[in-house]
Amino acid sequence: MALKSKVLIVGGTGYLGKRLVKASLEQGHETFVLQRPEIGVDIEKVQLWCDKLLLSFKKQGARLVIGSFNDHRSLVEALKQVDVVICAISGVHIRSHQILLQLKLVDAIKEAGNIKRFLPSEFGTDPARMTDAIKPGRITFDDKMVIRKAIEDAGIPFTYVSANCFAGYMVGGLCQPGHILPSRESVTLFGDGNKKSIFLDEDDIATYTIKTIDDPRTLNKTLYLRPPANILSQREVVGLWEKLIGKELQKSSLSEQEFLNIMKEQDYAEQVGLTHYYHAFYHECLANFEIGKDAEEACVLYPDIKYVKMEDYLKQYL
Repeated sequence: MALKSKVLIVGGTGYLGKRLVKASLEQGHETFVLQRPEIGVDIEKVQLWCDKLLLSFKKQGARLVIGSFNDHRSLVEALKQVDVVICAISGVHIRSHQILLQLKLVDAIKEAGNIKRFLPSEFGTDPARMTDAIKPGRITFDDKMVIRKAIEDAGIPFTYVSANCFAGYMVGGLCQPGHILPSRESVTLFGDGNKKSIFLDEDDIATYTIKTIDDPRTLNKTLYLRPPANILSQREVVGLWEKLIGKELQKSSLSEQEFLNIMKEQDYAEQVGLTHYYHAFYHECLANFEIGKDAEEACVLYPDIKYVKMEDYLKQYL
């Protein structure tokens, strides 16, 4: 039996990062979590929370390794202890933040010279398919392509994970921005509500991601997470909820132009986020294509993984 890779999670205390740590440990990998001393130095409560979470990882069997984006040598030394690096730095709508940190990580990986797989912080819409995205939201896709170019120019082995819509952000609010709990009274549909999107439980995203790191079939490819039962329209998500509560919601509709008009009234960060809703729910950007060569579909590669269907996911809100 082949030895499992040693895995370093960067951003391990974040929303997806903590799930990646858990999945890596569950799948038997020697798991390292980057402990960044600069995180939360001026925010005591955040620092305390991060410290507690890091200690809980240690109790579960993970190893903490200190490394700072302000200290290139410390990053290189951390990387030399592992085989695979997964970056889960949370996405923020400040161009100079995530892109610069990941470029520093790419430089450190290149110098370390021992990393056999790097998974950058993507996990959403495939940026390679979003060249026509509208501004200002396209900045996040452009940034991810900058990272991809740096990775490939450096000759670093990679896997890009396209996980589409996180259920915690989308399904709980019936796909409505700013909502995290499903209403029992009403819902606003994007247009006719019939454009298909793809939804995943965040723990499943982590499970699939870790599954791929030692798989030669996904080396230097994009891994698409497209569970067949979770390729749903907003109207279908609403229908699942209505079935569970035994009640039909009052529905209104927001036209494409009305959505754009509302978006223009928001601040920059809100506009960036709403752009993703716009392309997913008016243009069906997540489900309007077939994956081609240089890509794999996770559910085909790993049929043994029993992913959470959105019908079951919604039951937690009853």
